[in-house]
Order: sequence, then structure tokens, then C-alpha cells
Amino acid sequence: MKISDLKTEPQVASRKSQVIRIKSLFILIAVALLLGGCMLGKDYKRPTVDTPQNWRFEEKDAKALANTTWWSQFQDPVLSDLIQTALKENKDIRIATARVEEYMGKLGVTRADLFPQVSLGASAGRQRSTQVGPTGWLSSLPPTSNTFQGNLNANWELDIWGKLRRATEGARADLLSTDEARRAVIMTLVASVANGYINLLNYDQQLVISRETLKSRGDSLAIFEKRYQGGVISEMELNQSRSEYEDARAVIPQLEKNIAQQENALNLLLGRNPGPIARGRTLDQLVLPTVPEGLPSDLLDRRPDIRQAEQDLVAANARIAVAKALYFPSISLTGLFGFASADLSDLLTGPAKTWNYAASLTAPIFTAGKIRGQVKQAEAIQQQALVKYLQTVQTAFREVDDSLVDQRKSRERLAVQGDQVTALKNTRRLAGLRYDNGYSSYLEVLDAERSLFNGQLSQVQTKGGLFQSLVNVYKTMGGGWITEADKMAGGYATTKELNPSPPPPSP
Repeated sequence: MKISDLKTEPQVASRKSQVIRIKSLFILIAVALLLGGCMLGKDYKRPTVDTPQNWRFEEKDAKALANTTWWSQFQDPVLSDLIQTALKENKDIRIATARVEEYMGKLGVTRADLFPQVSLGASAGRQRSTQVGPTGWLSSLPPTSNTFQGNLNANWELDIWGKLRRATEGARADLLSTDEARRAVIMTLVASVANGYINLLNYDQQLVISRETLKSRGDSLAIFEKRYQGGVISEMELNQSRSEYEDARAVIPQLEKNIAQQENALNLLLGRNPGPIARGRTLDQLVLPTVPEGLPSDLLDRRPDIRQAEQDLVAANARIAVAKALYFPSISLTGLFGFASADLSDLLTGPAKTWNYAASLTAPIFTAGKIRGQVKQAEAIQQQALVKYLQTVQTAFREVDDSLVDQRKSRERLAVQGDQVTALKNTRRLAGLRYDNGYSSYLEVLDAERSLFNGQLSQVQTKGGLFQSLVNVYKTMGGGWITEADKMAGGYATTKELNPSPPPPSP
């Protein structure tokens, strides 16, 4: 045997040992990948909901209009322009959009833990050692030295029990919940602008009636003043006429105040400063929208607030598994590769090479009930989310039924009030004739005028309420019109962005 052969035997043994260690590491990774297919916790399943078969008050003439821009049925271009402006400028939508971006960032942070984390480090330094210390004067090395170092660090936690995947599932559900909350803002905003505009036209119509009544009573007061001066009527009749005139006059400032405040409220929804609002059609000229059709079960997929509550439940369900995974060991792989040298020219040479790799395992032994408390907390949060989801569904059923009842009974009330106003006009005409011919006192005329004025105002209020009830039907039923409104607002994110590709099945 040659001397050279004897010199290489330790090197061969070292290489064999290194190969064994590398194989062991790969076996450990393979076992972890196989175990990674098992995930703690139960996969989410939509809870059973007690859904009514139909609405208590159904409309025979209902049509499939829930996926269209229903506000165009009013045939008022000004209303359509106001809704479009609100969708682009409203501050609540901007806040909700920014919140979605926040949760998209949180999803990215959580999802990143599924993959190896690699970092780059570099340092350079120069130092001088003492020559008069305990050992400095004996050292043969120079007192000053340089240090140059560059390395790559890697760390990877193996998701054996599915903790990181469940955390990613919960973060994705949080993101989708936040986006559904944004869509709920859009739903509420469109309905609020439509209802506010209708309310504004309602006040306008009442103001027109009040001014016409004031003019009529002013003409009567002028005649009564001449009659009083001529000694035809008493001072009591004159004061009764003046009292009715002032009563109509007092209504106008209140209506003007309501109009100004309603305009300011609408401007806030439009993202504007206080000011006047343009009008299109009058309340009498608006076209009554058709009632949309839909079954109670449709709400589970059409209402954003229900979808939001369900995503909250998905997130809470996933976090139970995250808490339970704390009972089990956590395995991490770490590695470093780099160069270190006292001379910059030698930094990237073979002798300056440095590396290490390791696998670490940590497992809880005694936590004084900390993990048990975290699991209990997660389960309690899941129960709260479940009850809230069921409560949200029931509230949605009630809101739709209420709005259908409202629009039907408002139609009936409006028809009755139309007949009532016609009868009151006839009563006012006959009372005037009876007074002029001396068959009754002026009190009968005043009562007839007062009843007619109140009846006309009540009729206008009911008509505005009918339009608003139909707005609420579309709002409470949800549907594809929210997606159309979202597009008008410029949209937020694509389906791919809001539903990122699922993580790989292995760590």
C-alpha cells in the first residue's frame, strides 16, 4: 500500500459520513412530506339552515331583475348619475377597499410561512487587539485584522400537522370576509342614495302642496279682511282664517329645513361638501320598479352580509386546528452557506467557504394549560361565529319579508288615500258652497281645508314610502346588481387575486 493511499483513507471516510448525513436529511424531509398530507381539524362544511320554502308575502308579478341595475327602472337619469358618482367618490367604499388591501397583505404574510425563508447577509470589519493586555504581548499575530463575510441563511418549518395550511385557510377566509363587507357597503350605499333622493323629492312635493295651500289661504285671508272692514263678518271669523293661513305658513320652514339637511346627507354619500342637489323627475313622474323574484334559499349566496358571516365561520373553524397543532412537535430545517475571510481577495476562494445545516424539533411538555386554553378559546370563537351566521341568515329572511309586506301594504294604503283625497276635495268644495249660501259657519270650511291639506301631505308621504319600500326589496334580496354596481365603482380585485391558488399539499 502506498503512503498516498493511506493519506486519503480519512478523507474517504469523511465523505462517506457526509453522504450518510445528507441521505438521513432527505429521508427526514420525505417522511415530513408524507406526514404533511394529514391536517388536524375538520374541513369546513356549511351548517344546516332552517330555510323557509317561500316568502309569507309573495308577488305574482315578480320578475328576475335582481341581477340588473334596478335603479334605472325609475327612469330618472339624475338618480342614475348620483348613484354612479357615489360609487366612485364615497369615502366608506374607499375605507372598505383599503381594508381589503390590508387583509390581502395579511394573507401574504401568513401564506409565506409555508415556504422556506431565505436571507442574504454580508459584513465587513476591521479591528485592533491590545498589545499590552494579558495575552496581547505574547501573540505573534499583528494587532490589527480584517474580517469579511457573506452568507445565505435558510429556514423552513415543516407543516407536518397542517398548522400553517390551516392558518392560511383562515387568513384567506378573513380576506374574503373583508371583501364581502366591502360589497355590503356598496349594497347599502346604492340603497341609501336612492332612498335619500326619493326622500328629497318627497319633501319637494310636500313643499309644493304647502305653498299652493298657503297661496289659497292667503287669497281667502285677503277677502276676509275686506269683509271684516265692511262689517260683513266678525273678528272671530277673520282670526280663524288668519290662524289657518299661519298654520300653512309654519309648515314651509320645516320642509325647507328638511330639504337642506337631506341634500347635505346626500352630498356626504356622494363624497362632496354640503350644497344643492340636482333634480330630474318629480315624485309623481317616477316610474315604480317591478318587484324582483327570489327564494329564501337564494339569499345564502346573494347577500354579502351572509357571505361575510360565513367566511368568518370558515376562519374560526380553521383556527381551531391551528390551536390544536400546538400540542404536537414542530420540526424546522435550517441551513447556512457562505464565505468568511480575513482578506477580501480570498473571500470567494474554496478555503474561505463555510456552511452548516441542521434539523431542530421542539415539543411542549408542560405549559400549565396554556395550549388547552388556546384551543378552548378558538372553539368558543367558532361557536360565536356559527350563531352569528345563523342569526344573520334569520335577520335577512325577516328583512326581505318586511320589505315585501311594506311595499304591498303601501300600495293598498296609497290607493285608499287617493280615494280619500278625492273625497276631501269634494268636501272642501261643498263646504265652501254651503258657507257662501249661508247654510253653515266658516268652521266647517276650515275643517274641510285642514283635512284636505293633511290628506294631501299624507298621500305624498305614502307614495315616497312606496318607492323606498321597493328600493329596500332590492337591497334586502341582494343579487347580481351588487356586482354590476361594483363594476361601476371601478371594481377592486380579480377573482384570482381574492382567491389565490391554494398552497401545495406538502410543506
